[in-house]
Amino acid sequence: MFKLKSIVVAVIAVALCVGVVAQYAKSAAPAGKSGYHQVAKWDVGGEGGWDYLTFDPNGKRLFISRGTHVMIVDTESGKVAGDIADTAGVHGIAIAQDLNKGFTSNGRDNSVTIFDLKTLKTLDKVSVSPATNPDAIMYEPSTKRVFTFNGRSKDASVIDAVTGKVLGTVAIGGKPEFAVADGTGQVFVNDEDKAEVDVIDAKAMTIKSRWPLSTEAQKCESPSGLALDNKNHRLFSVCGNKVMVVMNAQNGKVVKSLPTGDGTDAASFDPGTMNAFASNGEGTMTVVHEDSPDAYSVVENVTTLPRARTMTYDPQTHRAFLVTAQFGAAPAATAENPRPRPAMVPNSFTVIVYGK
Repeated sequence: MFKLKSIVVAVIAVALCVGVVAQYAKSAAPAGKSGYHQVAKWDVGGEGGWDYLTFDPNGKRLFISRGTHVMIVDTESGKVAGDIADTAGVHGIAIAQDLNKGFTSNGRDNSVTIFDLKTLKTLDKVSVSPATNPDAIMYEPSTKRVFTFNGRSKDASVIDAVTGKVLGTVAIGGKPEFAVADGTGQVFVNDEDKAEVDVIDAKAMTIKSRWPLSTEAQKCESPSGLALDNKNHRLFSVCGNKVMVVMNAQNGKVVKSLPTGDGTDAASFDPGTMNAFASNGEGTMTVVHEDSPDAYSVVENVTTLPRARTMTYDPQTHRAFLVTAQFGAAPAATAENPRPRPAMVPNSFTVIVYGK
């Protein structure tokens, strides 16, 4: 009798396991040529639109701008782990692990919120006026300075990350977008208006070089996302006309131009796999492999979800994090609002995760 019960329990256990595996197989997207596919989907909800998102490798958290606040999501559980309030018009989040500080660019009130990275409590709020609309933001570790890239005033504000004081302004001349640093005091930023990469000396707070992204063979329009292969000195700029431009970060020479999807916004690079990524609003993620520093190939356009055009990446787990939401129908156009935008469906905001 005991042996029969054991056999029955074992059979039930196997059946349950098979059912779980089958259910997961139905819900998980199949892996394509690149091996990347959806491995998780977190319906975190909450209010507000979104812009940049930043991955915290030490805390295993995502910092997501949500219009008036910053949502923090635990990347191991997929649960909301905190919130930073009073960040009006927040665009981006920068992290200074060595100082245990985070920084947000608040476009609506032209300020930067400085917060404690562990407790998430606000430490200070710094005005960058007369600069207007701080958008992208980044931390340059060798000088311990934070740069905000101000879309409306077309310049960059420089803040001492230790004291919180504004040190000066760098005139860009065009609308700055995403930026990256190489750790030696050089900051690279995409100029959306001029379709160029501007190289900033972080210590001198001056522009060293301006490198055009367009060539006779391939034009780049409205560059936004920017990533860096620091070892091989290669920049990856994604452009609004469905192009990724690979540039030599030492001399500004365009190495290669590759096709991406429509609505490209963000870019990332994984030194472990030598893959560069572009997240596209059409609902794809372009995977480009660096075959060598001077040779590149498009591996695949991985299917994601519509409007998932903003991205960040964890090079340790080789996972890409994207965000999107559901939207209703656009209201009828009026004379006051000839191009009305559709409203987001309440609590439909979602983090989607792609890995191998």
